[in-house]
Amino acid sequence: MAQKPTTEGAQVPSVVFKTRVRDESVGGENPYRWQDVSASEIFDGRKVVVFGLPGAFTPTCSSTHLPGYERHYDEFRSLGIDDLYCIAVNDAFVMKQWADKLGVSKVKMLPDGNADFTRGMGMLVKKENLGFGDRSWRYSMYVEDGKIKKLFIEPGLADNASDDPFEVSDADTMLAYLKSLRS
Repeated sequence: MAQKPTTEGAQVPSVVFKTRVRDESVGGENPYRWQDVSASEIFDGRKVVVFGLPGAFTPTCSSTHLPGYERHYDEFRSLGIDDLYCIAVNDAFVMKQWADKLGVSKVKMLPDGNADFTRGMGMLVKKENLGFGDRSWRYSMYVEDGKIKKLFIEPGLADNASDDPFEVSDADTMLAYLKSLRS
């Protein structure tokens, strides 16, 4: 499963994300409808930061990784970033509930339930040792117009890794990189 990851300079995978958007015309307790969003809609002509993580409601993802990007959202925007996306191999329902639980309102949640994007990035790993099945390895990237300009991949990319490093895909590392582009 763990394969060679995509490299800087490559285009992001061309996939379609299965998202849910609020639509009051649907009615009921769950007023959402399905909406397909293509990678080109997210990345073309834009400056975007994406961070991939193992999964919603997991400890490091919930306590530090996602909250760090949410906390620094305005600083990313001041550096010319159009959007920040959190991607995980979870479905749209889980991603929404996770964002609601954490009070995330600025970072956009990007469900990759079939792992199409994650697989295309070379970041899909087995986490069967934890009972998680197939999940994303932890990483972050800066993308301009669909092209990966900078990619931070946590060390030890492997199936069933014994640890879950969180050293370089955090918001502070990405902010430092983006600030370095201005000097």
